[in-house]
Amino acid sequence: MDDLFSDAGSLHELYAGVDWAATPLGPVSSWSPTLLSILRTVWQTRFAVTLFWGPEQALIYNEAYVTLIADKHPAAFGAPAREVFPEIWDTIGPMLDTAAAGDGGTWVQDLRLMMNRRGFLEETYFTFSYSAVIGPTGKVEGVIDVAAETTAQVLADRRLRLLHQLTDQLADVEHRGHLLERALPLLRAATDDLPGVTLLVLASDEPLEEPGPAGESVTVVKDDEGTAVHVRLADASAEGDYGVLMVRLSPYLPADDAYLGFVRLIGATLTQALDRIERRRADRVIASLERAMSEALQESLLTHPAQHESLQVAVRYQSSVAQSHIGGDWYDAFQLPDGTLTVAVGDVSGHDRAAATAMAQIRNVLRGIAYTITSPPSRILEHLNTAMIGLPVDAFATVVLAQVAPSTTGGVLRWSNAGHPPPALLLPDGAVRILDTPPEVLLGTRAAAWRSDHTVYLEPGTTVVFYTDGLIERRLTDIDEGQQELARALAGRQHLDAEELCDHLLAEFAPTAEDDIALTVIRTFGVVPPTVIRTGR
Repeated sequence: MDDLFSDAGSLHELYAGVDWAATPLGPVSSWSPTLLSILRTVWQTRFAVTLFWGPEQALIYNEAYVTLIADKHPAAFGAPAREVFPEIWDTIGPMLDTAAAGDGGTWVQDLRLMMNRRGFLEETYFTFSYSAVIGPTGKVEGVIDVAAETTAQVLADRRLRLLHQLTDQLADVEHRGHLLERALPLLRAATDDLPGVTLLVLASDEPLEEPGPAGESVTVVKDDEGTAVHVRLADASAEGDYGVLMVRLSPYLPADDAYLGFVRLIGATLTQALDRIERRRADRVIASLERAMSEALQESLLTHPAQHESLQVAVRYQSSVAQSHIGGDWYDAFQLPDGTLTVAVGDVSGHDRAAATAMAQIRNVLRGIAYTITSPPSRILEHLNTAMIGLPVDAFATVVLAQVAPSTTGGVLRWSNAGHPPPALLLPDGAVRILDTPPEVLLGTRAAAWRSDHTVYLEPGTTVVFYTDGLIERRLTDIDEGQQELARALAGRQHLDAEELCDHLLAEFAPTAEDDIALTVIRTFGVVPPTVIRTGR
């Protein structure tokens, strides 16, 4: 009968050496033709296959099945299934009985079985099918089990899901305290892999109680409670503190490379989050300093406006929330020798120091031309454009230049517009008029351009609002909608003085601004006001 086992491969000698007569299967000479026939199929397949044969459901299996049962081999040869698998019998016993009774086969996928196959109760997963083996008389002689262990795949998928969830949870964390709030509940809920999790922050000179070899960031610690892993996280702050992830490993899983690698990946994810927190903190500090310096530099270029006894002038400058750079928006208000108030609000293209430099040049040249040449605004802008090209000032700019001649009966506003948003007029009765005029080319172009002047009478109590496009322009709205919103915000606000109206407009528009805002508001009194005129930006 030795030739019977010739196809058993590496199990040949084991098969041949078993005293089969002492097993529930009986001597080989008594084995049924059905058993002998199916055995050849079992030995020739590379799938893990076992037979549960006879009333005792004794085991006979192939080479591939040995890996699945590990230390249960070779004692499992010929032994009753109930004795081989006592720890999982409550689960597989009823399935085997169903197949053995001829009541149909069974199929399970990734079934969790707590199996003792390496000296401890181990969390394992199997996909397998029990099918009845029927003899020539129609009687069920045994059950065939075709199985595949899926423990590695199930654990890998489970751990990968946790790492993805952890990455998502920590993607937008801004502070270390928030990291603990996000990470710990998630990790502690993964009790199958992480029955115990602690995150500590230690000073750089405070070693762990059980340090690993020099240079090691992962330390495996064994104690009376089992196995723990300490993962030192990379330096996470300028103070030199570092984090430590302490994980208690599951007693139902081997502390193999895959398990330790998973814990290392958790540590790496936490380290990356801590690094991002530190980088974002540093970025916030740098951005805050740069913003403060930029605004201080910008405001140093914008002097306090001139005041007149019959006018109140208020100005504001506010950089965009999205921009920390200085830019090209500016305002100016100064008196000419004859007492006329000259007002300019402009915008140089760009949001950088080059734009700020060009802005300062244009503003200063404009001041000089306006002060020394007694001309209407249109002529002053023509001279300014010539100077920009000849100096040269390598920039384009829009500007509204206005001259206000105040009187005891209000005043006269004369202005010229070089491609800039039009001023708004708030009348004493609360009505609003946008001083829209035919568009004229911006400054910095070499093409000959005709520039015109426009005049409007300002009765006492009239307010004029000059602004840059950052006040009203948004990506999802056009300029006309922005002007309508400005008119709505001004309507009925004739009781506000110039300072109050500046504050009102910034409260309305600045929170959603996408660009810098320069704002100048002039209110006519017609007589010397009884209160002190406030100035500010």
